[in-house]
Amino acid sequence: MALSGPISAISAISAIVPSLGHSPWQDEMLAALRRELATEDAELVWVHQGAVPAPTLDRPRERLLRLPQPAGFAAAANLGLVHADLRSTAIALVNDDLIVEPGWLAALAGELGRRPRAAAVQGVHLELDRPEQVEGCGIGWNRAWQAVQVGAGEPPPEASAAPFELFGVSATAALYRRESLAGVLFDERLGSYYEDVELAVRLREAEWESWCVPAACARHAGQATAGRAPFGRWRSIHRNRLLVLRRLLGSEFASALPRLAARDLRDLLRAGLRFDGARALGVVAGWAGALPRLAAFAPPSVLASRRALAAAARFRIGSAA
Repeated sequence: MALSGPISAISAISAIVPSLGHSPWQDEMLAALRRELATEDAELVWVHQGAVPAPTLDRPRERLLRLPQPAGFAAAANLGLVHADLRSTAIALVNDDLIVEPGWLAALAGELGRRPRAAAVQGVHLELDRPEQVEGCGIGWNRAWQAVQVGAGEPPPEASAAPFELFGVSATAALYRRESLAGVLFDERLGSYYEDVELAVRLREAEWESWCVPAACARHAGQATAGRAPFGRWRSIHRNRLLVLRRLLGSEFASALPRLAARDLRDLLRAGLRFDGARALGVVAGWAGALPRLAAFAPPSVLASRRALAAAARFRIGSAA
């Protein structure tokens, strides 16, 4: 449904942390997030998956939710949303391997409140070990229709720089306007990877915007937990990319499919030359998993597809490499 009606101001905030418990930076991450939450009317909802010991959450307005087995980022985040305080008008998502800098939450909440058409905002995510280099400022698209991180590898913008628009925000760390979510964050069929891209597509279909706020900074360790299973990671990336593109491209998907296949074949050959069996098998398994499910990811309408695709075309950057 397209954006319409009154937009509420940002008041209470629920911060959701989906965690597998493997991050070696968990304690530092939690201390930094607690500092930020203390400056706002905010609660912490930690969703812990699996048997690894969970952190101690014993402060007011902190709660621990447990899943006996890893269920994926999408399911864990959605569970956190179900249990979030009903008064919260904004939902913060924060990875357990990301350390927010002072003023992060206030900068995001202020910008979200100032932009009534914004569904979500994020800050500048820096490399944990190389804070002089940007890991990403949000979601864009390259010429091969791969979702890419805006600004990756570049020096960070000045904190005083003006906010700028994105196709969508990265769920690594972002603040979402709750009413834009229609009661659900992510499509659990995707599990992990591209789940935030799929949400960005849905928000663009409904004419919402996303913005990056340079005044909000965080340092991210990257694949602190996902790197433990490289085959599963590459399989999910290649499968979910196709499923999300089926929704984004709509009627243009069939004509784009040969080009998408050629790009992934290139990745497959490169992986083979590097003897990277996990990635090579992941490409094949990703396509095998996606093709039977494409029909289930068709866009809801031609108009919605055109809205999202027009927005994606505005945010295509770089090359196909």
